[in-house]
Amino acid sequence: MRIDRLLHFLRFARSRALAQRWIAEGHIRHNGARVVRQDLAVSVGDVLTLPLRREVLVIELVDLPARRGPASEARACYRALDAGGTNGIAGERQARGKAPQ
Repeated sequence: MRIDRLLHFLRFARSRALAQRWIAEGHIRHNGARVVRQDLAVSVGDVLTLPLRREVLVIELVDLPARRGPASEARACYRALDAGGTNGIAGERQARGKAPQ
């Protein structure tokens, strides 16, 4: 599945055009490497780093969505890594200038 389509189906972007613009800005990472192509193929087990408005979200794909369904269906297709912010990737401690423990 293309990464722009995935971002749209997982409800991180309201449209594919917005997902493509987000990718073109170069902030998204796929398995640690910067995404430079909108047609990059993603699969189950891949790790994506997504800069959101107030945090950086690191997710692992556990399933590929078949459609852009409700949010609950989209959330079932990925799991958030570092959800508690304990590694300082997206935690508030880092934002406040404190080192993660």
